Amino acid sequence: MSNTAQEILDAVGGPGNITHFTHCATRLRFELNDASIVDKDRVEAIDGVLGAVPQSGDRYQIVIGGAVQSVFNEINNLPSMKSGATASNDDVKAAARAKARGKNALVDAFFEYLSDSFRPLLPVLLGASLILAFLAVLDALGVVDTRADVIPAWLGYVNSMWRAVFYFLPAMVAYNASKKLDIDPWVGTAVILSLLTPNFIGLSNVSSFSETTCTKTALGSEQCVTQIGSLPLQLADYGGQVFVPLLMVPILALVYKGLKKIVPANVQMVFVPFISFMIIMPLTAFLIGPLSIWIGNGLGGGLAWLNGHAPIVFSIIIPIIYPFLVPLGLHWPLNALQLANIAATGSDFIQGPMGAWNFACFGATAGVLFLSIRDRDTDMRQTASGALAAGLFGGISEPSLYGIHLRFKRIYPLMLTGCVVGGLVIGIGGGATTNTFVFTSLLTIPVFTPMAVYGLGVAAAFITAFLMVVLFDYRTKEQKAEARAKKSLLEDDAPAPAPAATPTASAAAPAAAPAADAAPAFSDEAKADLTLTSPMAGTIVALSDVADEAFAAGALGPGVALSPATGAVVVAPCDGKVTVAFPTGHAYGIKSASGVQVLIHIGMDTVKLEGRGFTPRVAKGDIVRRGDVLAEVDWDVIREAGYDTVTPMVVTNKKKFGEITPAAPGPVGITDTVVTVSPKEAAQ
Repeated sequence: MSNTAQEILDAVGGPGNITHFTHCATRLRFELNDASIVDKDRVEAIDGVLGAVPQSGDRYQIVIGGAVQSVFNEINNLPSMKSGATASNDDVKAAARAKARGKNALVDAFFEYLSDSFRPLLPVLLGASLILAFLAVLDALGVVDTRADVIPAWLGYVNSMWRAVFYFLPAMVAYNASKKLDIDPWVGTAVILSLLTPNFIGLSNVSSFSETTCTKTALGSEQCVTQIGSLPLQLADYGGQVFVPLLMVPILALVYKGLKKIVPANVQMVFVPFISFMIIMPLTAFLIGPLSIWIGNGLGGGLAWLNGHAPIVFSIIIPIIYPFLVPLGLHWPLNALQLANIAATGSDFIQGPMGAWNFACFGATAGVLFLSIRDRDTDMRQTASGALAAGLFGGISEPSLYGIHLRFKRIYPLMLTGCVVGGLVIGIGGGATTNTFVFTSLLTIPVFTPMAVYGLGVAAAFITAFLMVVLFDYRTKEQKAEARAKKSLLEDDAPAPAPAATPTASAAAPAAAPAADAAPAFSDEAKADLTLTSPMAGTIVALSDVADEAFAAGALGPGVALSPATGAVVVAPCDGKVTVAFPTGHAYGIKSASGVQVLIHIGMDTVKLEGRGFTPRVAKGDIVRRGDVLAEVDWDVIREAGYDTVTPMVVTNKKKFGEITPAAPGPVGITDTVVTVSPKEAAQ
């Protein structure tokens, strides 16, 4: 993990290039002096990194997944970070942010503010929602009636546990928002808490305050107003109202920072909070609070109208737009609206259809996991299994999005099909509501009402997306061919039959090697030969120096890499059977007569050439002798296209043998031995 942390720090330009560093549920978030120096490909090649998201205004996000907290801590614990090299003073931050100009930078800053106000609260929100899910299960099983007028004391206490999070959520949001805007977070928290005190709430009691009057609204709720001097103060229960701190804190930041400029430093600790309270607390109570509730009710009312008049349309639109909002961080306004709905009416109707998107996302990930298991794709299997677990049990979609979906352009249309089907089912069923904010996972299904409609909708979304990915695949033709090649190389093929002899392909013959069913038996010498000769003339390069991380890390097996010199052919390094031959001609697998499985990958990323520059001379199933031509290669075509010509040759079934020894780097001829394999017994 520490290597990952150091590589990430180096990739973003070191501590001196960082002005601000934080994280969310799945992403590291950087504000940099100069984001242009960050190489996206280099970042995404780091072990443990799922993706990189450059943003305007020198902001940069690196997607880690569930281990983000550990990586964040590791980076902060690096000696170079502790040495104080990070540029974190206000002047440097201001200078860095001053680079951000234009509409996009302002939009980015707005959504970054929303994100950083909510994202530290994700663990407590998830914990509270699971407590509520537990109660919902007990209610569904008939153990307790959570809606009864008289409930047992233990249920009252458990209710206080989860309600503590949601009732005081405005104070938590105020704390985070204040930190984001670089002011004392406790000042912002205190302003909101002033609206949650029994004293403020008690102003609604008409028997205690003669200035207070309460009337019934058209919706049947009670609206109370009291007079403070000659000014009317509209009273409300601000518990759970997140729009209030989101609007209040930016105004507080202007006042607070302005006061710090004019109040003498030796008395700032006393008078800056005092004057801030005297200005912002009344402003929030008289103006910002009522305005926030009006905005929240207005937005919620608009969506409620659409949900009431066209529930099927509403239930389809919500899951369709979420896959595009979440990667950009634009989903926070809708999340805030969900919380506002609950605070205002006691329930929310957005999260039900939203669940269709989440489960379609997880279904697509499950389809990828199924295909990766079938194709023995170890890397993708690990990514998909971790992302699926985070989704189904935590309701977190980012590991799926950044680790898989945004990397493969075919997934989104397939996943959106699941979104439509799931939303359609929920819409036909009349929608689904919940009385608390929850993460849409398997564990929170009982929280939704009616549970049968919601459960059927998310199941339809999951199954549809899963089947679409399994049936139509998430990869392009070239990506599927590479997956099949890896699977073939991992299979323990039986030795080829030995019928009558026929001529084999030679270096001079342009025709393909003879078919396997006409191949001669291998000699005893070939069956005992555990050496591999160079497939080309050139220079041996250490495998660890190859640009491709999978080869460099030895994930595909030990071996060597070769930088070609002269010559236009790649030849067989041993006697054996061709087990893999891409139609593009860029990669070959051979199982030697002695059982060594060899993969030769001609150049880096050359599959993208789609066969240009390659003339294959063998096909899958052919029998070849050492030195037979596998392919003719035009190296100039590869170089002109901008691809690396370095060619790895690795042993993919190393577990069946003992020590595998590559030759030292240096010049090599086409008949020189470059890899020596020892029998397994020799290593025991």
